[in-house]
Amino acid sequence: HPLGKSASPSPSTRDSFNPPPSSFKLMSHPATLLLPRAGSASSSCKVKRYFVLSLVGVACLVLFASSSPSPSLLSPAASSLSRGKTAVAPPLNTKIGLFSSRKKSRCNAWFEGAAPTNTRESMEQTYTRGVTSLGNDFHKKITILGSTGSIGTQTLDIVDTHPDKFEVVGLAAGSNVQLLAEQIEKHKPKIVAISNADKVDKLKEILKAKGVTDIPEIATGMDGVVEVAKYGDAETVVTGIVGCAGLLPTIAAIKAGKDIALANKETLISGGPVILPLLKEHGSMCIPADSEHSAIFQSLQGVPAGGLRKIILTASGGAFRDWDAKDLHKVKLEDALKHPNWDMGAKITIDSATLMNKGLEVIEAHYLFGADYDDIGIVIHPQSIIHSMIETQDTSVIAQLGWPDMRLPLLYSITWPHRMSMPWDSLDLVKLGQMTFKEPDRVKYPCMELAYSAGRTGGTMTAALNAANEQAVEMFRNNEIGFLDIPKLIEYTMEGHKNEVKAKPSLEDILNVDNWAREYGATYKSPELITK
Repeated sequence: HPLGKSASPSPSTRDSFNPPPSSFKLMSHPATLLLPRAGSASSSCKVKRYFVLSLVGVACLVLFASSSPSPSLLSPAASSLSRGKTAVAPPLNTKIGLFSSRKKSRCNAWFEGAAPTNTRESMEQTYTRGVTSLGNDFHKKITILGSTGSIGTQTLDIVDTHPDKFEVVGLAAGSNVQLLAEQIEKHKPKIVAISNADKVDKLKEILKAKGVTDIPEIATGMDGVVEVAKYGDAETVVTGIVGCAGLLPTIAAIKAGKDIALANKETLISGGPVILPLLKEHGSMCIPADSEHSAIFQSLQGVPAGGLRKIILTASGGAFRDWDAKDLHKVKLEDALKHPNWDMGAKITIDSATLMNKGLEVIEAHYLFGADYDDIGIVIHPQSIIHSMIETQDTSVIAQLGWPDMRLPLLYSITWPHRMSMPWDSLDLVKLGQMTFKEPDRVKYPCMELAYSAGRTGGTMTAALNAANEQAVEMFRNNEIGFLDIPKLIEYTMEGHKNEVKAKPSLEDILNVDNWAREYGATYKSPELITK
C-alpha cells in the first residue's frame, strides 16, 4: 500500500483483516446472552472476546433471536378513511418518526433478513469478496431487468464510465425498441427480452439499419424476462422492473444462483416470505439498490454483531411536503409528478407524493435487515442528503450522505463490497449550508399508517397492500380516482382481505392475492367523482 501499514487495522491493507477462520468470534447482543452457545452452558453467557473488524465492504452480523410480531387489524386512522372522516393518530406502540419511548429496542423480535448483514456466512462472504478482487482485478458480469427505464439507464451510465469493469450479459426492456436497439449496439448483450412480441420485427429492423450483425437472442413477454434473468454466466441481476412484475424474474435469478441488486422494492414487500428462504437455499446475495436501503446497508458495514438498535428511514416529503393537508383535494396528476429532489419514474414519484413509498420501504427494511416494525422509524428530511441512518446500541447514529443521485446506490449494489472511483461531484457541506428534519404528518400521509398496519399483520396482507397501491396509482393516472382516493382504495382492499390473510403463504398464494387485490381495488368508486 502506498501509505504503508498503519498501527490500527484499516481497509488500506489487506492484512489488517486476516484472522484465521478459528478466530471468528462475534460480540453478542445483550438480548441474545440467554441463548445457549455451542460448547458452553446456557447459564454461562459472558462475552469472552470479540474482534472489531474493519474493512471497506465488510458487513458484520446482526444476530438476534426471532419471533413473529402479533398480527393486528387496520388501525383506527386507516378505518376512518373510507367513511370520509378525518384520520386520527391510532394508539400504536410506536410513533412513526420517533419510535417507542422504551429505552431498548425489541431485539428478540429481529430475525435474519435478506441482506448479507446478519450471519457468519455472509460476513465471511463479504471478507472473501473484499480481498479476492481488488483494484484492477475487479470485473463483474451483469444483467439488467428494465434496461430502458430509469434504473436501467442509470446502471448503464455506470457501465459506460468503467466499460473495462463490467460486461452486460442480458437486457430486458418494455416497449422502447429504439432505446433498446441503441443499448444492444453499444453493450452487445447475449440475450434480450422485450415485453411486446409484436415489436420484435421492428427491433431487428432498427438493428439492421444500425449495421449490427451480431444480433442477440431475443425473447418476449414475461417468459422472456424470466429467461434473461436466469441466463448464462451473469453474476448479478439488477432488478429495475416496476411493481410486482419483478417478482417472478427475481425468483428465477435466485434459483440460477445469481446475486440480486434489488431496485424493485415490491419483490420483498409482496414476496418476502418466499424470497428469504430461496436466498438461503441457493446461496444468493440480495444487495439493496435503492437509496434508503443502500444507505442502511452501507452504514452497517463494520457494525459488530448485536450493535444495531434502530433503523431510521429519511423521506423528502414528496411533491406536497409544503402543501397544507386541507389543499390536497386540489391535486392534479401533473402536481403529483413534480418531485422536488429526485428524477424518478411516474409510479414511484406518485408513491413519494403519498409517502406510500416510505411505508413500502419500512416493510422492505423489515425483510432486508430483519428489523421489527417498532424499530424502524421515518423522519422527513427535505434536502435528501442523508439517505437513511442507523442507531447503534451505544446511541451513536451512523448515516450515509450524498447528493440525490440514484447512481451511487446502484453502483454499490453491483460492486459491493468494493468502492469504485467515479467522476461525480463530491458532497460539499459548506455549499449545502444546512439540513433540516421533522416528524411526518400522519394525518396528511395516511398511506404510511396503512403500510405499518399491513406489515404488522404480515403474511399476504403486504401483497394485498402493494397490489392495491399499484392499482390506485394506475387509476389516479387515468383520472378514474382523485389523489385523496389513493389511501381510501388501499384501505378498502385491505379490509376486503383481512379475513383471508395467509400467515405463511406460498408463491402461488402471493400471486393469487396480487391478482385478487388489483381486481378488487378496481371496483372502488370515488365518492368525489360519483358526486360530480
